[in-house]
Formats: sequence, structure tokens, C-alpha cells
Amino acid sequence: MKRLAAFLLLLGLMSPAAVLASDMTWFSLKEGVKKARAEKKPMIVDFFFGKGCPRCEFLQEKVYSDPAVAGKIMTHFVPIRVDLTKKLTKEEEELGNRYDYKNDCLLLFLDPQANIIEEPVGKKLCFVDKVDPDEFVKYLDTLKARLGKEK
Repeated sequence: MKRLAAFLLLLGLMSPAAVLASDMTWFSLKEGVKKARAEKKPMIVDFFFGKGCPRCEFLQEKVYSDPAVAGKIMTHFVPIRVDLTKKLTKEEEELGNRYDYKNDCLLLFLDPQANIIEEPVGKKLCFVDKVDPDEFVKYLDTLKARLGKEK
């Protein structure tokens, strides 16, 4: 009984971001766009290879798994993953071609209407190989604020 009480106390002390980190849910492009429009949230679209790709592995292991990053994404954005190891849908191909992805990794930050969110001057994360999780959170905050100003 004491173990259960200690576990529940520990669970109660965990931040919402830490809980969300284990619950990071990626949507397909079709589902994600629909969700983003319905919830009026911006999207993060990751054209992703996964294992064997240093960029993809780094983002997955060091950035997306960070509780602060996962909490920010799950709260304020709709995460969309385009699996580049599979045949792309027509919509995925069109989106990738619009931003010149050349069948390679690409990270897009889109508004709820699927338009690119203008990035802050000097900051470009769309083709990034590595980024510090804290910097990524700051970047997400900047994009979210920028989108709020455009309304």
C-alpha cells in the first residue's frame, strides 16, 4: 500500500510535459491537417526516415523525447510524420515538392491552413541536423507567438 501511495505521489509531482513525453502521438498528413484545422493549431511536419538516418535518429532520441519539447508540441502543435521509407500519398508528395524536399528529410512548421509559418530571421530549422532541445522549445515559442501576431 505504501508503494502505491508513493507511486501516486510521484505521479502527481510529475509535470504535465513529462507525462506527455511518453504520449507523443504522430499523425498522418491527412489526419493531422484535419486536426489542425479543427483545433486551429499549427503543425510540425517531419519528413522522416527513422533508423539509419543520423538526423532522424537524433531528433527522435534527443529532441522529441525531451519532456519539455514533447509537452510543447502536444499542447500547442499537431505533430505530423511523413514516413519516407514508404510510398508517399499524393498529398505528401505535393507538400514535399512545394518545399523542395528532394526525397530527403525535411521539417516544416505550418499554420492551420498548411501554409509555412515565416521563420524568425537567422533561424532555419527545416533542414536542421541537430538542435538543442531547449533551443527547439524557444523556437516553437517564437513560431507560436509569430502565428498569433498574424491573426
